[in-house]
Amino acid sequence: MPSGSAARDQVADLLAPVLADAGLDLESVDLTPAGRRTVLRIVVDADDGVTLDQLADTSRAVAKVLDASDVMGAGSYTLEVTSRGVDRPLTEPRHWRRNIGRLVKIVQLDGSQLLGRVTAADESGVDLDADGVQHRVDYAGVAKARVQVEFSKITPVDADAEGDADAEDDGDDADGPDLDDPDDAAHPDDDADEKG
Repeated sequence: MPSGSAARDQVADLLAPVLADAGLDLESVDLTPAGRRTVLRIVVDADDGVTLDQLADTSRAVAKVLDASDVMGAGSYTLEVTSRGVDRPLTEPRHWRRNIGRLVKIVQLDGSQLLGRVTAADESGVDLDADGVQHRVDYAGVAKARVQVEFSKITPVDADAEGDADAEDDGDDADGPDLDDPDDAAHPDDDADEKG
């Protein structure tokens, strides 16, 4: 099997049309030696994200194309087809467009950093809202950029609202005995077999 960038380019050229037919963009091709095998990792993306079903279908289609060609040579390989994930760098205009509304951190070529929400993106740059201040950043000035994972706050449950249904005894013991009521509490001897 050819190695290095020539091999990656051969695989990319072979697979790009198959992926395009499936509505996917080829993000990267990685070939990594792993003992006697080679791990071929194909990273894909789509405007609306990639589902697990799409990944499974794509994996089968890619395997079929690879097996019908000699691009992987005679050696054995392991195929992995995956999506970009949120931790991948934003390097193409399409990456920015797909992340409109998301929080991103940009490190600019001059070393300055900007944290803001993507409000628009085109072929030359991105518009960000950083705490209510609008910024225009040209891609040419970006050293690196990544989407920031946001975790939403969990608000405490209002105990009064949740407890209202249980606050009144409706007399129905379907939910179990009322342990505060001595006549309703379970007694250990109640379940014992009587012999007599």
